Amino acid sequence: DSGDCVSELREWRPVIYRKCTDPLWLLLFFLFWAGLMFITGYAVMAGAAERLVLGYDSFGNICGRKNTPVKGAPLSGQDMTNKKYVFFLNSCSLEMQSLKISSVSLCVSSCPQEQLNSLEDLQSFARNNGSCLCVYNLNISSYTLNPKAAELCPMLPVPPSKSFPLFNRCVPQHPECYSKYASVLISMVNEMDVFHRILSGILAGRDTVIGLSVLALALCFIVVLTFKFIRMLLVHTLIALVVFGLLFVSGILWWLYSDYRNDPSTELETEKENVKFLLGYSIFSTIVTVVLLSLILVLRKRLQFTVQLFRIVGKIISRIPFLLFQPLWTFLILIVFWIFWVAVLLSLGTAGTAQTTSEGQVEYRALSGICYMAWYHFIGLIWTSEFILACQQMTIAGAVVTCYFNRNKNSPPRHPVLSSISVLFCYHLGTVVKGSFLITILRIPRIVLLYLYNILKQKDSECARCLLKCCSCWLWCQEGCLRYFNQHVYTTTAINGTNFCTSARDAVFILAKRSAELGSISCFGDFIIFLGKVFVVCFTIFGGLMAFNYHRELQAWVVPLLLVGFFAYLMSHSFLSVFEVTLDAMFLCFAIDMETNDGSAEKPYFVDQELLMFVNQSNSLTEGQKHRSMRQDNEDGTELQPM
Repeated sequence: DSGDCVSELREWRPVIYRKCTDPLWLLLFFLFWAGLMFITGYAVMAGAAERLVLGYDSFGNICGRKNTPVKGAPLSGQDMTNKKYVFFLNSCSLEMQSLKISSVSLCVSSCPQEQLNSLEDLQSFARNNGSCLCVYNLNISSYTLNPKAAELCPMLPVPPSKSFPLFNRCVPQHPECYSKYASVLISMVNEMDVFHRILSGILAGRDTVIGLSVLALALCFIVVLTFKFIRMLLVHTLIALVVFGLLFVSGILWWLYSDYRNDPSTELETEKENVKFLLGYSIFSTIVTVVLLSLILVLRKRLQFTVQLFRIVGKIISRIPFLLFQPLWTFLILIVFWIFWVAVLLSLGTAGTAQTTSEGQVEYRALSGICYMAWYHFIGLIWTSEFILACQQMTIAGAVVTCYFNRNKNSPPRHPVLSSISVLFCYHLGTVVKGSFLITILRIPRIVLLYLYNILKQKDSECARCLLKCCSCWLWCQEGCLRYFNQHVYTTTAINGTNFCTSARDAVFILAKRSAELGSISCFGDFIIFLGKVFVVCFTIFGGLMAFNYHRELQAWVVPLLLVGFFAYLMSHSFLSVFEVTLDAMFLCFAIDMETNDGSAEKPYFVDQELLMFVNQSNSLTEGQKHRSMRQDNEDGTELQPM
């Protein structure tokens, strides 16, 4: 325990003897991940994500893959590496029964390009193209000899068909057959669970999602270089690009919403969901644009301090050059975790037991409890992502603290980043777990409120929907405040070596005492960094809008676009948090330095003279603006005078 907060801050010394902080929270995190490993093992054993996108036949074989036999199904376990397309024997008379197509389906190597009118034509097509359109246990030579060939082969005549790229299906091209096939397919997609529709959309647009993630990574590097070598021209260029991106993305979203809404061919449920999501995106983007443009207009006069502020931050980072590589390792760890999480999610979404019918066919039935596992898995995504980002914040804060409280500025400590990482893993993992858990706790009610809001959308309850939105907005504000507060808690932990609660108490004390002096400077710096994040997200979303708009059919592409925007924000937050955490840690160390020392020979300041001059100049400007405002109020007669 740190004892009395005031006395500890006034008698600050570098921590020599440390102890593990919040060990019970670290144990809780390990137990939680044990549950995630159980779900992972279950999903790997029971799931098959390839069935969702590649398709499978009526005998349990996944098209385009080598399969394992299913007990009780003699035609299962075949090598379908060269047979990538699903072909229905009765493509002109399909029927839906409990989300199942009644027709027998096969894996074929190619779809018939011309109409086949007889069994002889089927036999000739199989010999010439190597694509057998009859059941696997019927030899090609027996097509015209076997009396049961009419039951084991497709219904004649077989219409010409083409491969459908999304689900790898052979779609008939005859007008009547196509209309029947499309109506059944639309009914199947509309009756599918939203969870499976989203999964199919992510799988179908996986190449686009990867490309947009690379684009977001490149934009992050550009913004990092801008802040590292910042000049006044670059500041104005960044702000101009942010304004352009906000206006352009908002305009594109409203245009797409109008285009989708007035499109008479909108029949699929996924397309209707795209329209709803586009309306929500458009409203949210417009609100964000108006708010940010107003803030930029109000704060335009303080841009001259931006160059000086980030020059000081860049000076600290130049003493710790490996801080710029820290987000790269964080990003790689996040990418590995996200790939693992999506793979487990896809496997979990297709988890089911293979059951054979009396005819030797295979049906997959979903298992109970999958929904609860999916929620547990989703909580793991939030908590672990926040934990990884919090580890980066603690590492950067520890390195900045080590360099700030160093008397000889010309001789910085050796390997401060490695030293901070070792201290984190040896002593402070429990504190990081607790801080990330608090953010997760605030996010879960928001998700529940969003779920309830979607339920109430089907009912006429405007008051309840408004109340849920207000609660969700309040929780979002609380989450932002807690995230900002956690950064100062991690810095205080790096200084004093105390647990989360004690560090939180110390941070509240010092921030409350020095808020008037450092609040405006820190907030303005954080606002410029936030504009950098907005720049990355805006142009990534713009690229996603252009890419996904060309793949409208059967794709819930707006949900993958939201996923891309979320990943872009996390990447930009991960990279730009170097400057953000360095800035906040620097000002907190400055506040502690001012509180602990008095500048005398016995207790000299640790602060760099450039930083001290900058803070004094900024405070003088703020005081001058206050005096001018008060004098103007007195001249206008708006101030109340005593009787």
